[in-house]
Amino acid sequence: MKRLCATVLAMEVIVIALAIPVATHIDHLSPKAAGLTGGIAAVVALVLALLARHQLAVTLVVGSLLQLFVIVSGKIVPVMYFLGAIFAALWVIGIWLGWRVERAAGH
Repeated sequence: MKRLCATVLAMEVIVIALAIPVATHIDHLSPKAAGLTGGIAAVVALVLALLARHQLAVTLVVGSLLQLFVIVSGKIVPVMYFLGAIFAALWVIGIWLGWRVERAAGH
């Protein structure tokens, strides 16, 4: 489960970072606001990806909140509704598959 969650979060860092220029150029958000908000979200995702191995419970809770944030960011960058939903689905599937594998392995 740790590796699956970390992988989803690592890929999400890239998507969040790529949404920053979209927010400024297409949706006319100020570069400062887009950079600050997107940068914080990307850093949180990166830290959680690194933290997954050592603090899985914290990663699951904060990572789930991050998924909600990414979906809600669709209010500013509409494509993020779609991308956020995809990553939220990957997040839930990663948790579910990880739980099944760990349970089958007897952990």
